[in-house]
Amino acid sequence: MSQNQKTSQNQTTEVVWRNVVLMLYIHISGLYGVYLIATGRVYLRTIIFHFITGYLASFGVTAGAHRLWSHRSYKATLPLRILLAILQTMACQNSIHEWCRDHRVHHKFTETNADPHNALRGFFFSHVGWLLVKKHDDVKNKGKSVSLTDLEADPVVMFQQKYFAPLTLFFCFILPWYIPVRLWGEDRWLCWNMVLWRYMILLNFTWCVNSVAHLWGDRPYDKNINPAESKLVSVLTGGEGWHNYHHVFPWDYKAAELPTYGFNWSTGFIDFFAWIGWAYDLKTVSKKRVLQRVNRTGDGSHLMSKMEAETEDSTVENKEIDVVYTRAG
Repeated sequence: MSQNQKTSQNQTTEVVWRNVVLMLYIHISGLYGVYLIATGRVYLRTIIFHFITGYLASFGVTAGAHRLWSHRSYKATLPLRILLAILQTMACQNSIHEWCRDHRVHHKFTETNADPHNALRGFFFSHVGWLLVKKHDDVKNKGKSVSLTDLEADPVVMFQQKYFAPLTLFFCFILPWYIPVRLWGEDRWLCWNMVLWRYMILLNFTWCVNSVAHLWGDRPYDKNINPAESKLVSVLTGGEGWHNYHHVFPWDYKAAELPTYGFNWSTGFIDFFAWIGWAYDLKTVSKKRVLQRVNRTGDGSHLMSKMEAETEDSTVENKEIDVVYTRAG
C-alpha cells in the first residue's frame, strides 16, 4: 500500500460526529417523508409544492453556484444573481463562497488528496463521507492556491456569506414549512418531515455528481480521467451528469455537448434568462475543438469519434471559447 493510500485511510477515521448525527437525522426524517407519501398521509399539493421548490433550489446550485460563480461560464445581471443566490440558499449546500471554493479545488486537484470528495477513496466517501470526516490536510493547504477574488468582489455573494445562517434557515426550512401549513392546512409535524424529504432528495441528487459520475460511465472526451458521462445523473440533477465533457471543458455554460436540452434543464434555465437579457456572454466550445479532443483522447464511445474535425473559418479556428450571446439587460 502506498503512503498516499495510507494517509487517505487515516484521514477517514477522523469522524466529525456532529455532522454524522445531523445527516442521520436528515435521512431518517426524509425517509419518514417517503413513508408519508406512500401512505397518502400528506396532501398531494404538499408533495407537488416540495417537488417544485426542490427543483427551483437545484437551479441555484447548477446554474448559479456551479456554472455562474464557480466556472464563470456566463455573466448575469444583478437581478439574476440575486434570484440565483436565493435559490442556492433554498438548497442549503453551504454558502456560494464555500461551495465554489470546494468546487474549484476539486477541479484543480481532481482525484488527489487535495480533492475534497476524492472518488478514489470510494463511492461512500465521494458521495457523503467527505462531509462526515475532517478534511485532508492537502485540501486545506493546496486549496489556498485557488483564487476567490472574483467571488469576494461580488456583493451578492458576500451578502449571502455574511448572513447565510439566518437566510438558509428561512428560505430552506421555515418558508417551505410555513406555506403548506398556512395556505392549505397541512399538518405541522408531517410538513416538517416533507421539508426534510425534499432536502434529503436534493442533497443526494447533487452528491451523485461527485460519486456516480466519477466512477461509472463512458469517457468519450478523455479516457484518462475519472469523470464520466451519466445520463442517470443528468436526469437527477437537471443536466450535471455529462461529467467527462465538463471536466475537459469546464468553461462551457451547457456543461455538455448536447445540441438539444435533453435532460439539461439547467441549460434551458440559462438560455431563458439570456433570451430576456439577464444572462449574457454565454461561453461554449467550438465543434472542431470538441471533435479534436474526442479523436485525441476519447475512449471511442463518441458518435463522431472516427470523423475528422470539420474545417471552420480561420477567424475562430484556434479559439477554445465561443460567446453565443452578448446582449445584457
